[in-house]
Amino acid sequence: MEVSSRLVNDMKNVLYDRSWAKTAPNFEVYFMHRGVKRKGSLRYDITIIPPRLLGKEFAKTKGHEHLGNYGELYITLKGKAIYLLQKYQNNKIEDVYAIKAGKGDVAVIPPGYGHFTINPSRAEELKTANWLDEESQHDYGVIDKKQGACYYYTAEGWIKNKNYKKVPKLRFEKPLKSAPQDLSFLKG
Repeated sequence: MEVSSRLVNDMKNVLYDRSWAKTAPNFEVYFMHRGVKRKGSLRYDITIIPPRLLGKEFAKTKGHEHLGNYGELYITLKGKAIYLLQKYQNNKIEDVYAIKAGKGDVAVIPPGYGHFTINPSRAEELKTANWLDEESQHDYGVIDKKQGACYYYTAEGWIKNKNYKKVPKLRFEKPLKSAPQDLSFLKG
């Protein structure tokens, strides 16, 4: 198992509150435990996001897309989560939605969607697990170039990222109540 963390300095380029990020101390924003379990080429990870604001924005993961035709599955183990998914193709956002999830809820990330996990609490730690194919590769290109997702979740609510030219209205989907037994859809 590999344990690592993402620091403020690793995230500065994807945060909404850029002025806060310029002078923020370089603390750990979230923690990743990779390879807690394995099933063939599938890997089970755990991510912990403490409750805090990053300036005006709620703590979140940096976000990524998967190269190829790989999906991912998230399970909320503790706290509340918002999973933000966006499909960026042909130099534009074609779809964007959020899944609000509580303990035991499941979010499926379809192939082709960039995704971010947000802890919308100022008081409660968020602990999530995910299954993904170890062959999948993370791509941060668009997310770094556009300075984050097409929406930021802040203390004032959802704010569009002005670095994306045209962004659809954010919609909300319900989480699954349990994980599918067959995880072969995660493989590219």
